[in-house]
Amino acid sequence: MDIINTTGRRKTSVARIYMSSGKGAITVNDRDIKDYFPSEVLQIVVKQPLVKVNEDSSYDININVFGGGLKGQAEAARLGIARALVEANEEHKVPLKAEGFLTRDSRMVERKKYGRRKARRRFQFSKR
Repeated sequence: MDIINTTGRRKTSVARIYMSSGKGAITVNDRDIKDYFPSEVLQIVVKQPLVKVNEDSSYDININVFGGGLKGQAEAARLGIARALVEANEEHKVPLKAEGFLTRDSRMVERKKYGRRKARRRFQFSKR
């Protein structure tokens, strides 16, 4: 099997996934996943699609991720890995889709508007 290349996005984060057959090593931006995502929860989020289809030790995954915060980056990587697994084996699509790993979460921060303190929050008002 040659390298499978997919993308995942979440908020302002973009993750490029390069998946090849191997022993289950995951590197993020040329660092080990444990170094890049020190939080155990975020490591679990990235590995969720692999665990769901019992492929957590059969692929080497290289992730290039930029933009946003750590949580957005982890969820972008999750989407990219799920897409790569479906590309590798079409049978993985049903369990991954049922779990919601193939759905792009399009929610983003609303932009700030003029005349407002934030996107919708008005400045404090006082009659006197």
